[in-house]
Amino acid sequence: MNDLFQKALSFGIGITVASKEKIEQAVDELVKKGQLAPSESKEMVDRLIEKGEEQKEDIKRLVRENMQKLFTELHVATKEDIGRLERRLEQLEAVHTQSD
Repeated sequence: MNDLFQKALSFGIGITVASKEKIEQAVDELVKKGQLAPSESKEMVDRLIEKGEEQKEDIKRLVRENMQKLFTELHVATKEDIGRLERRLEQLEAVHTQSD
């Protein structure tokens, strides 16, 4: 079954974006072709959905890491940087108001 699982992944199901219905359709097709026992179909669907969720999380993590790296390289201000600047501005405005 592991080999069949690998075939299903490389079959082009698009596991990271496929809906549960599309996965079920693809697995049903494997059952119809005799490449998967009907008793294994639910397990296969569950495994493919789980694998898809894992891959989706991996992609999110990679995108987040790459975006953070890009922002750092471009010297884009972070939320924390802006917060520090806002607090500093408030302090300077308070000092300025007191000196008037």
